[in-house]
Amino acid sequence: MKIALTLAKRGVGKTSPNPAVGAVLVKNDKIISKGYHKKAGFAHAEINALREAGREARGADMYATLEPCSHFGKTPPCTDAIIKAGIKRVFIGMKDPNPLVAGRGIRRLRNAGIKVEIGILENECKNINEAYRKYITTKTPFVTLKLASTLDGRIATCTGESKWITGEAARRFAHKMRAEADAVMIGIGTVLKDNPALTTRLVKGKDPVRVVVDSSLRIPISSRVLNREKGAIIVATTKDKGQKEKKIKALNAKGTEVLLLPAKDGMVDLTALIQELAKREITSVMIEGGSNLAASAIKEAIVDKVAIFVAPKILGKEGLPMIENLGIKRIKNAIRLRGFECQKLGEDILLEGYVGESH
Repeated sequence: MKIALTLAKRGVGKTSPNPAVGAVLVKNDKIISKGYHKKAGFAHAEINALREAGREARGADMYATLEPCSHFGKTPPCTDAIIKAGIKRVFIGMKDPNPLVAGRGIRRLRNAGIKVEIGILENECKNINEAYRKYITTKTPFVTLKLASTLDGRIATCTGESKWITGEAARRFAHKMRAEADAVMIGIGTVLKDNPALTTRLVKGKDPVRVVVDSSLRIPISSRVLNREKGAIIVATTKDKGQKEKKIKALNAKGTEVLLLPAKDGMVDLTALIQELAKREITSVMIEGGSNLAASAIKEAIVDKVAIFVAPKILGKEGLPMIENLGIKRIKNAIRLRGFECQKLGEDILLEGYVGESH
């Protein structure tokens, strides 16, 4: 199952809106084939492993990180292929939360006389598909708030200088996170201050859909983020068009989609934005800043996970805060993170935790 998990991780960020899945076939205590799901619409992990094994699959055991599908989607049911191939036993990491599967695949295999065991390295299997698990059950994207700060929680100096708070290893890891997300989101303040491209240039991987939250539609047409060659761009603004129509036409001419959304306290309603992204089968979103957008996302309760890259530096009170005012007056009302983990990246530390009681 560990090998199957390693295989599954190759598909993370590439299979959306499908899950990332790995499969291994074992016969006579030897691995005879491996497979993983490479892209939505392509063959599933189990099928790839069966194809590689060929006739040798008969009588073998299968290890799959996720319950095999039992329904017709873009591809035929994996359960039928497993039964037809003569697999003897199937070991499954986790049940598929997809309502179209949800135990049906397991029952189909057992009814065919195949022995099935469930829950091998279950937590690890769940973690690699946390975005899929949320999206398939709620039709809402999994949202990660990514921040980079000094030890005293500052993201820039008093003059606004922020390059670079963290080191190269942390920045490379952040680009890997971008490549694994369906979309990356920033506020207009970050565009005006840093003019980021939001690409994955430091790693090998796809560029995500880029989303700019811009309530007053101040984004310059020359902004690097509007480079259509690097993938889809969405600019979210409020419905009160005002003087926006000319700007909207100019953005559309550059291949940018402009979303007109309800306002909340004069700003784009982030809950409405997340719902619109879900309609486009965006299953995971990484919010990269700035501090106002971070505060709004937390207050609107759209954040599932927080990832903070902390550099061994101190800027002091005059530096710009990582998160703007949340209006929290009592410690008991502080945002509590669960399942907290940390890892070292060069001289920096990555801290990750989930918002809420469970994940």
